[in-house]
Amino acid sequence: MAMPTDIPIIDTMIGFPKPDFSTYDFIRAQTKDSQSSEEFDFPVEYMFKGVPKELYGTDNDPVQVTLKEMDRFNIELALISCEDESGQRALKDYPERFIASMSVDPNDVMGEVRRIDQLHREWGVKAVGAFPAGCFPQVPIDDAKFYPIYAKCVELDLPIFVCAGVPGPRFPFSPQHVERIDQVMYDFPELTFVTRHGCEPWEDLAVKLMLKWPGLHYSTSAFAPKHYPEAIIRYANTRGAEKIIYAGYFPMGLSLERIMTDMKDVPFRDKVWPGFLRENARRVLKLD
Repeated sequence: MAMPTDIPIIDTMIGFPKPDFSTYDFIRAQTKDSQSSEEFDFPVEYMFKGVPKELYGTDNDPVQVTLKEMDRFNIELALISCEDESGQRALKDYPERFIASMSVDPNDVMGEVRRIDQLHREWGVKAVGAFPAGCFPQVPIDDAKFYPIYAKCVELDLPIFVCAGVPGPRFPFSPQHVERIDQVMYDFPELTFVTRHGCEPWEDLAVKLMLKWPGLHYSTSAFAPKHYPEAIIRYANTRGAEKIIYAGYFPMGLSLERIMTDMKDVPFRDKVWPGFLRENARRVLKLD
């Protein structure tokens, strides 16, 4: 039951400290409450304790900061964005440690389809990411604007990691209602779709849909392990051992120390850990 210490981990959501918090300006542009725009450095700070803000704005090399933390906690590989300077440098200098991904906003439908092709050629992108409630304007998971993106992912055999459930930032949740995934999986049976950020409060529905659709998976991004939903733990321990994938949230909202300290108490069965920490990500990201 205890987390094994001899499995090299794949983290399917990690990043690098930024010079400042301007990276979240796209969220502030959509929120209307004063806390989000004026008080919080991190727009969902009300939800997280111990955000590693001390790493932001330092003179330390952000790539080395993340590598050091990965080494501390036996993280062998990490999925990162290839769309900023730190990510591109990490991919060039440490190709054995980092895996390229990209994010899309399908408001520019064909522009994003072409960009997926471009970054797939240039950086060997292994995954696409999307934040439906964070698009500007918002784009629901099952909106027609997303369909060419899904089709391109099927064509290139790329998984898409999509935020689902009530978003942390203070804007409407409707675009990320988990029920919207059902129509997408019906229309794209070959698509590998991985949810991000919890699916709450519809985690039971997420489990039901994972039972139904072979290509649907769940990643644990943005959740300290002590808060993993009971429905997800129960599913992993029974029929879903191949569907649940580890993802952290360093340094955006959680430290790796917090994640891995909590992880020791997650009641996964012994058979679940290898897939959760490593093998499911290897399969989904086509690392073999």
